[in-house]
Amino acid sequence: MKTKNFILSAGLLALSLTGCTDLDVNVKSQYTGLVSSPEAVQANMANLFFQMRDCLGRRYMEAMCLSSDEYTSVAYSGNWVDSYAYAHPSYHTCRPEDATMDWMGVLGRANVLANEIVASDYTEENKCAARAMRCFYTFLIMENFGDAPIPDAEYKQANGLDLFDRNPRPEVAKWIEKELLDVYDKLPEVTTGDNYGKPNKYMALALLAKLYINWPVYTSVKVADYNAASAQNEKLADCIKVCDQIINSNKFALGPVSYRFKFAHNNTELVESGQIKDFIYVMPYDTYEAQGMQWNRSHAYKDIKNLNPSYFGEKMGQSGGGYMTITPECVDRFNLPGDERNWMIIGLQDKDGNDAGGQVYVYDPTTLLPTDQKVLDKTGAPLVLSKNITIPDGNDIASVDVGDNLTGWSQGYRSVKWFMCSRDYNNGRHLSNDVPIFRYADILLIKAEALVRSGQSGAATLFNQIRSYVNAPTISGEPKLDDIYMERGREFFDELWRRNDMIRFGHYEDEWFPHYKDNPNASFDPNMRVFPVSKNDLDVNPTWSQNLGY
Repeated sequence: MKTKNFILSAGLLALSLTGCTDLDVNVKSQYTGLVSSPEAVQANMANLFFQMRDCLGRRYMEAMCLSSDEYTSVAYSGNWVDSYAYAHPSYHTCRPEDATMDWMGVLGRANVLANEIVASDYTEENKCAARAMRCFYTFLIMENFGDAPIPDAEYKQANGLDLFDRNPRPEVAKWIEKELLDVYDKLPEVTTGDNYGKPNKYMALALLAKLYINWPVYTSVKVADYNAASAQNEKLADCIKVCDQIINSNKFALGPVSYRFKFAHNNTELVESGQIKDFIYVMPYDTYEAQGMQWNRSHAYKDIKNLNPSYFGEKMGQSGGGYMTITPECVDRFNLPGDERNWMIIGLQDKDGNDAGGQVYVYDPTTLLPTDQKVLDKTGAPLVLSKNITIPDGNDIASVDVGDNLTGWSQGYRSVKWFMCSRDYNNGRHLSNDVPIFRYADILLIKAEALVRSGQSGAATLFNQIRSYVNAPTISGEPKLDDIYMERGREFFDELWRRNDMIRFGHYEDEWFPHYKDNPNASFDPNMRVFPVSKNDLDVNPTWSQNLGY
């Protein structure tokens, strides 16, 4: 080991310390450098790449889904209230103490490690990978919390930015752009094999596309100042350019496998065999070797253990949490005849595409399609879900208490998109479904959106590629922004991008269950477009201030 001098943002350093409140340290501090043996390098790089695995597998997912119009939380006669940690995102009334908010520190710790790698004697390849990951984690902090600590002390000093505090969101966006433009072409082009789940050239370009399409959101001086109707995006040409770099690489495609297989428990194998070419950047999971993906713990029907077989075609040996259910407004988006994506929601359609009226059917675990067999509840009666969610009179509206009985458990339709097998679910509910973070389909729709926003033609061709692939009706003219917004809601349902889209398109203050204006628990304050900084992060960063409105 050797000791190095390195300038480190005290805010980020604080995020890497658990339970530490004494931050009276020099900006230039001595610390032990990273070990550079092959084993240590491999371990440190893996730690950096997969630092987010656990929170993506639960808490980050909860924050994204529950604050959007895709999901609401429900409680069962006092069960799953958990100090309203799940209800608060649904109402846009999050608290710094909520468990669903406590994951900024995970991203901060990753950036501390990235900085150590950048300052080490590791190879340039490793340093470039660390810089790309640093951009990704900082993007997520900026996206979700607004102002963020830029993890580049040299840049901050050169630009007169505070070394200790969070930096203004517009400055963070500019730094991310600078770093990605400098590093993307130095990253590997390979997205599979040994580089699967690791930063690559196209991951950096996809992150740039996300940054550019949201540029007016991120560069508004105040979060609440962004106005989707009047915002001007100076980065649309740049957005189209980076999308074209990905498209013209000819490395990606929507197929050849059908849509539903992309999200199943064996999607790793389908990538390796060339059946999935849509994934640009992925978080890999495995029920034994890469645990943390537990989405169906919250998504599944609460009494799934007593369904024999369950709607996944097998009996499941673990109970369901069931505290997240799909809003009726989300269900209503899946209204295109023949659209394969309609089957991602159980209770919506039968195997022939007819309205199922809430009746849940057993899916074939090989074809991932519904069969004629009806799912039976624990009494032996057909399991029928209610699209419209009802809170019984006298129950707690603040926690969306639907009651802890068969009627309560049936409130809201459920997702089968992340198709699971009993082997995984029975192993502590740890799923093997890899989660794509950037997909080729997203690049097609981002480019289409950028073309429409800049008044250019050509969006229909991109739009119709998505529609044709899922057997949905194509359009004859150029899509409008509302068409693209609705299509994104179908294509990326349950993939954690809906909140991002809602803010950009100006729909985050809309109404959906239970976020209705006649519900006294709901907030429509545009400051809620970012989350509160968690109490734990504020405790170790006494110079930080809470976000406006919290």
